Amino acid sequence: VVVEDQPDVSAVLSAYNQQGDPTLYEEYYSGLKHFIECSLDCHRAELSQLFYPLFVHMYLELVYNQHESEAKSFFERFHGDQECYYQDDLRVLSSLTKKEHMKGNETMLDFRTSKFVLRISRDSYQLLKRHLQEKQNNQIWNIVQEHLYIDIFDGMPRSKQQIDAMVGSLAGEAKREANKAKVFFGLLKEPEFDVPLDDEDEEGENEEGKPKKKKPKKDSAGSKSKKQDPNAPPQNRIPLPELKDSDKLDKVMNMKEAARRVRLGPECLPSICFYTFLNAYQGLTAVDITDDSSMIVGGFADSTVRVWSVTPKKLRSVKTAADLSLIDKESDDVLERIMDEKTASELKILYGHSGPVYGTSFSPDRNYLLSCSEDGTVRLWSLQTFTCLVGYKGHNYPVWDTQFSPYGYYFVSGGHDRVARLWATDHYQPLRIFAGHLADVTCTRFHPNSNYIATGSADRTVRLWDVLNGNCVRIFTGHKGPIHSLAFSPNGRFLATGATDGRVLLWDIGHGLMVGELKGHTDTIYALRFSRDGEILASGSMDNTVRLWDAVKAFEDLETDDFTTATGHINLPENSQELLLGTYMTKSTPVVHLHFTRRNLLLAAGAYSSQ
Repeated sequence: VVVEDQPDVSAVLSAYNQQGDPTLYEEYYSGLKHFIECSLDCHRAELSQLFYPLFVHMYLELVYNQHESEAKSFFERFHGDQECYYQDDLRVLSSLTKKEHMKGNETMLDFRTSKFVLRISRDSYQLLKRHLQEKQNNQIWNIVQEHLYIDIFDGMPRSKQQIDAMVGSLAGEAKREANKAKVFFGLLKEPEFDVPLDDEDEEGENEEGKPKKKKPKKDSAGSKSKKQDPNAPPQNRIPLPELKDSDKLDKVMNMKEAARRVRLGPECLPSICFYTFLNAYQGLTAVDITDDSSMIVGGFADSTVRVWSVTPKKLRSVKTAADLSLIDKESDDVLERIMDEKTASELKILYGHSGPVYGTSFSPDRNYLLSCSEDGTVRLWSLQTFTCLVGYKGHNYPVWDTQFSPYGYYFVSGGHDRVARLWATDHYQPLRIFAGHLADVTCTRFHPNSNYIATGSADRTVRLWDVLNGNCVRIFTGHKGPIHSLAFSPNGRFLATGATDGRVLLWDIGHGLMVGELKGHTDTIYALRFSRDGEILASGSMDNTVRLWDAVKAFEDLETDDFTTATGHINLPENSQELLLGTYMTKSTPVVHLHFTRRNLLLAAGAYSSQ
């Protein structure tokens, strides 16, 4: 027997065979609607969640059994009652009018196979069950049992606001079980090494003209992270690459920069430097900036990848093999000598993709660059030679995003095939496949400790995956549109997500709870970034603005008690206005990328659009 991994289409659809009388469907539905609308206020909000999934399943059942005219009239009569955030799904649904249409439609197949999850208090559930059984309304009861998963909790029914905050994804809410697993959200211990004092801190030479001896001093940043964070994963939970000497030098540079970092806060907002791509008629589709803010890369719709130096230092390639053999390898400036001055330029263009480039990511050591494209591949480029080293083929469809791990070596990609993949630069097959989303994976981000990956999807959910075993450990529902940006807070405890609904949602990873909602943007949020110490969250949007939010205040005194976790009674404060520290308009440039430099200057980027 051949066991297919995809549920067989006909088997899935045949669940629609046990049908009632097609002419009575409208009566069944309006009967239930009347019952719910007349029930007590406390139950009404909860039971109203049934309207949408029942509407879809009853409509599909009519279409499947070829009662086309009944299906049409059912749709026309009740589709206006559904919540506004299901508009897009209803548009897809309205085009399915014949049994044949259902076979090829993935969205609907998913709706069929995955049970729609509703969270309802025991009292409301009993009320519903009694009503349906008294009415002998088996048709609806069958659908409830067959296609819905009702997650019943003990306690007060939830209010309309509480429900509205959490619903809106393709498959309803997450089951409470889905967010119970332990997540090690703490940070890994930094390796220790001595940081030499900065030259500028000392008078270069004393009277006799001899340079002073440098005293190695323990850096404060190094000393405070001696204790292991109790929430951190074991250091060797996943194998991470060893630090090279050049990485250590870079860390030292980083610490020196950090010492000069501006402490941000409501009283001290960052300066924002905006890189506008002018005349980008190639169509700018992705941007990334190196951690040390020395290079910026753009991915374009004409399938090119362009790398610029944003410091006076030009980009140079390594010399040819013949020239390299002439160099004295022992000389002090060997790293300088291997570079070919003749190749120096501000801009390098990388050719290789055969479709728009949707994601770009620099490696932490600035030796490599990743790009992913509509052509289904992820490419790894060398920034020493500015050539393509590998093309990773695994996704058969467009790849929407890719990102290097904060430790390098590993990277993640997500695409139209609804899965995210974890890769290592030296393997041409993926190491892990994260499957579970019901629509395109639109954005991917590594947790700062590299043990977890967050993915945002067009199914309007965000999932957190464990790199070690590929399990999904968190499902966050609440966005009303596809998710386009993700950002972890520097301490690893929180996640911020932005979507086409113009809302930024804040999540507590440890408790698996939504803890805040930032309203203000009027269009898709394409960029989110926390400042280096996590005091400020910056968001950039298609509405041509960058907004700054007070992250400290948003996350302080959270009510994350066990009761809230158990029932999902979240009470979001309506405090977006207090948390908004500033809004900065561009003339006509949607913001596609944000980056805080090591000293907390905010860099933003986008392509000027002359509408």
